[in-house]
Amino acid sequence: MPRIFLVEDDKAIAKNLMLLLSSEGFTVTHASTQGEALAALGQNKFDLGLIDISLPDGNGFTVCTQIRETLRIPVIFLTACQDEASVVTGLNIGADDYITKPFRPRELIARIRTALRKSGRTGSEFEIGGLHVDTASSIVRKNGMEIFLSALEYRLLLVFLNNPKNIITRGMLLDELWDAAGEYVNDNTLTVYIKRLRLKIEDDPANPQIITTVRGTGYRLGCGNASE
Repeated sequence: MPRIFLVEDDKAIAKNLMLLLSSEGFTVTHASTQGEALAALGQNKFDLGLIDISLPDGNGFTVCTQIRETLRIPVIFLTACQDEASVVTGLNIGADDYITKPFRPRELIARIRTALRKSGRTGSEFEIGGLHVDTASSIVRKNGMEIFLSALEYRLLLVFLNNPKNIITRGMLLDELWDAAGEYVNDNTLTVYIKRLRLKIEDDPANPQIITTVRGTGYRLGCGNASE
């Protein structure tokens, strides 16, 4: 059951959101101020942050920054602001999406599920080529030993695991990765990240079997299909 961290100071909106999210099968933890939110981050594990930008003692940008420093979870901003500057600021510090109040409940749920799927926070486990990935805990092991991946390397791996039968073009990877960890990814840096990921997950990075190259097209998940 995905765990949603809701940071919203409007009591009526928070109540309605908690009812909506609970009815969709989510577990919800609510904080109404920046202070409460930062304290909760140190005491709980979450799968997605749903963060209001305007808070009585600060703002959601600070909460998002703290989430990026301590957790590997997607963040969706709730905002009454429609100005471009607020949207750009949120995305630049690492938010995955934003939705403007008032919002349509079904659209919000769809965006939450999309963000969870892209981040792998749906509780799946994958096994491929000696690699074990537990997306509920974001733990990656190679031949039984835990390995550390950066936020962007982890998201890159998830793109392949979530598309086990598909050839993935470089353009598709760039679309998926451009805002991961607040970093800008271009074609050259994509090559670097693929190389770094292969160094960590492949038995022989010079002859990759997990992330294989489809010459002139892109990449695909090798070693047959990943098993869940």
